[in-house]
Amino acid sequence: MIGWIIGIIAFLLLITLPVSIKIVNEWERGVVLRLGKFIGLKGPGIRFILPYIDKLTKMDLRVVTMNVQKQDVITCDNVTTTVDAVVYFRVIRPDDAMMKVEDYIRATSLISQTTLRSILGQSELDDLLAHRDQLNAMLQKTIDEETDPWGIKVSAVEIASVELPQSMQRAMAAQAEAERDRRAKIVHAEGEFQAAQKLAEAAKVIAAEPQALQLRYLQTVSAIATERSNTILFPLPLDLITPFIANLKK
Repeated sequence: MIGWIIGIIAFLLLITLPVSIKIVNEWERGVVLRLGKFIGLKGPGIRFILPYIDKLTKMDLRVVTMNVQKQDVITCDNVTTTVDAVVYFRVIRPDDAMMKVEDYIRATSLISQTTLRSILGQSELDDLLAHRDQLNAMLQKTIDEETDPWGIKVSAVEIASVELPQSMQRAMAAQAEAERDRRAKIVHAEGEFQAAQKLAEAAKVIAAEPQALQLRYLQTVSAIATERSNTILFPLPLDLITPFIANLKK
């Protein structure tokens, strides 16, 4: 009789022991429900629960990287774009993530899509292209506020790519080319202005010192004289021969 009892107990242990022992990893937390009622969280290690009475569900606490599907967005300046993003989030309250939302990953994905369309739809195209960091911060703050009741912490949101229509790309390329031409003309005009200023200063110096013009003339003759392939005729300035004419008159 005692042998039968021991055998039955051993059989029951063999059946219930695998159900009673749970192993929770370091990056997980176990949410324990007893007869459907939340009784607490279990940390990493070997955990024992009451078989067929308690239920332990493991929740991953690591950061989840989620790609937000491409969304068609119309900016406030009526430009149609296609935008996608990446959301980084993790579970900080496993009990809320399990009991307050059916599927926290899917819920976070959907709220990210709607928030992406809403915020980018209130922005202009130039802000979307040039001030992406500010939009990322706004998206992160808004999505984090929406998911906080579910025990989800959104750490970062990054706009991955912005696709523009071909007509808009051509218009932007033409605008960029026109801007480069404008800058080139401004630089050229500034160079001409500076050169004119220097020439005006040189003319003032020559006007104050007539001998400077004669020296400049002689330098020019010396520089051209090195080329012997051509015959060059130079007019002789009257200022250069005026002293000789004055001596002849005497």
